[in-house]
Amino acid sequence: MGTYALIELPEGKEYEAYRYMKSLEEKLSDYMETSEVSNINQRAGKGCVEVSDETLEVIKKSIEISEKTYGFFDISVGSYTINHKRKGLIDQEKAKALIDYRNIRIEGNKVCLLKRGMAIDLGGIGKGYAVQKAYESLKTPWGFISIAGDLRVWGHKRLLAIYNPINNHILAEGINSKDLCISTGGNYLRKHILGAKNSLLQATVAHWDCTFTDAIETALLAMDDDNRERFLRETPQIGVLLLFEDGTFFVNRAFMEYFESLKLYPTSSLKSSIYLSTVLSME
Repeated sequence: MGTYALIELPEGKEYEAYRYMKSLEEKLSDYMETSEVSNINQRAGKGCVEVSDETLEVIKKSIEISEKTYGFFDISVGSYTINHKRKGLIDQEKAKALIDYRNIRIEGNKVCLLKRGMAIDLGGIGKGYAVQKAYESLKTPWGFISIAGDLRVWGHKRLLAIYNPINNHILAEGINSKDLCISTGGNYLRKHILGAKNSLLQATVAHWDCTFTDAIETALLAMDDDNRERFLRETPQIGVLLLFEDGTFFVNRAFMEYFESLKLYPTSSLKSSIYLSTVLSME
């Protein structure tokens, strides 16, 4: 998946987890020409491709999350990220015009991209999905799996921390009160998320499903400020910790309920502390 994984499991289970996640990568990675996703992309506008249960599941979930996030999460962004930016097959204007999850069709166990030049890119959901599926397949009493910014903790408690890219210190830290998934991401290094101009620097999402946290974190980074605020009002059950470009941050009650105690560290000024206190008092 182009990144690192950290795995802590009962003895003998680490390699099993690695092999399972590797098998998912071989189906879902658009960097592998023989993967199922690459086959789907190569057949765009020409026909459907029969896929495994896992590939079908993650694509179906992606479409469901696209609908929940007003289309800001959209795996058909591959027309831009893959066919334009990486491969140079189509120009930017055409690539952006092809981004529309509604042109992904599911027919039984087959997936079809309706227009030529379309492509699926699972970079905004694949790592979280791999963590979640590994957890479900292992059935161990406890464990910790992390792939880059996506992690799951179950069956035990541990100290978790979230990085602050503004000052290279810790933004928040706490001990989990229950099993959880956390996904953290930003668009400040690779500028890899195509979306609306906004004031958000980094998003962290907490939930029981890692597939969901990974995709929602991506969607929040792609949304304009108005739609992001609307989404958070409509889904208060999703835990979020947001860091903005000016150093202020927002945390909701759903996020804090995943921790026994949560320490938050202002970036540089009193402004963050005041903003946080105001938000919490309103909830």
